[in-house]
Amino acid sequence: MSTTRRTVTVSLPPELAKRVDRAAKAEGRTRSELFRQALQQYLAASERWSRIFEYGEEVAGRTGVTEQDVVRAVQDKRRAG
Repeated sequence: MSTTRRTVTVSLPPELAKRVDRAAKAEGRTRSELFRQALQQYLAASERWSRIFEYGEEVAGRTGVTEQDVVRAVQDKRRAG
C-alpha cells in the first residue's frame, strides 16, 4: 500500500459511530484502520460477486440456461429434500 494518504470525511449516525469507536478500541486499532479494512473487505467481496455473475452469464450464454431454469432447479431440489 502506498505511504501517501487521502483524507475522506464520512458521516455516521451517532449509534453507529459509537459502535465503530467501541470496535476500534476493543481491537486496539484506530478508526482509520478499521474503516480501511472494512472497505477492503467490502470491495473484495463486491469484486468476487461481479466475477461470479460474469461467469454465470457466460455459462448461461453458452448453454442456453435461463435464470428461471436455475430458480426452478433450486426449487425442485429443495422440494426433493
